[in-house]
Amino acid sequence: MKNIVLIAALLLFSFGNSQAFKGKGDQKFQVGANFQDEATGLNLTYDYGLGENFSVGLSSSYALGIDDVLADVADFGDRFDLKARFNANLGNVINIDPNFDLYPGLSLSLKNFGGHLGARYFFSEGFGIYTEAAFPLAKYDDDVDLFYNQFTFNIGASFNL
Repeated sequence: MKNIVLIAALLLFSFGNSQAFKGKGDQKFQVGANFQDEATGLNLTYDYGLGENFSVGLSSSYALGIDDVLADVADFGDRFDLKARFNANLGNVINIDPNFDLYPGLSLSLKNFGGHLGARYFFSEGFGIYTEAAFPLAKYDDDVDLFYNQFTFNIGASFNL
């Protein structure tokens, strides 16, 4: 019984010391899986806090698993996307938990101008999980791009730098 109480106390202490978004100067790196129609892939994200509730960053995705029908016609340019992004970090505004951050945002990518809605939760000072849904608002060319010009979903690990 003493061991269970000790483990619970340590877990609560570690949760209490983490914070999802600290504001100006805060840096986050995220790595995860990208899911979309016809493909799955890898997603990497870096965000840098410029103020108490906003950050800018870069996000990159690469489609690895592509449906057989499109595998022969998809080249590197079709599989890869790079985005510059702006986030409104609302975790301390909505006050659900200091370890939780909800961040809607806008992005300008090689494929489109879009929006995203993400959430991250930190279990400790340096490690957490994230999920993010992205969608295009304006596509550059409806006929050319096979991937990323549609709803995409990301999930993975988040790290404080």
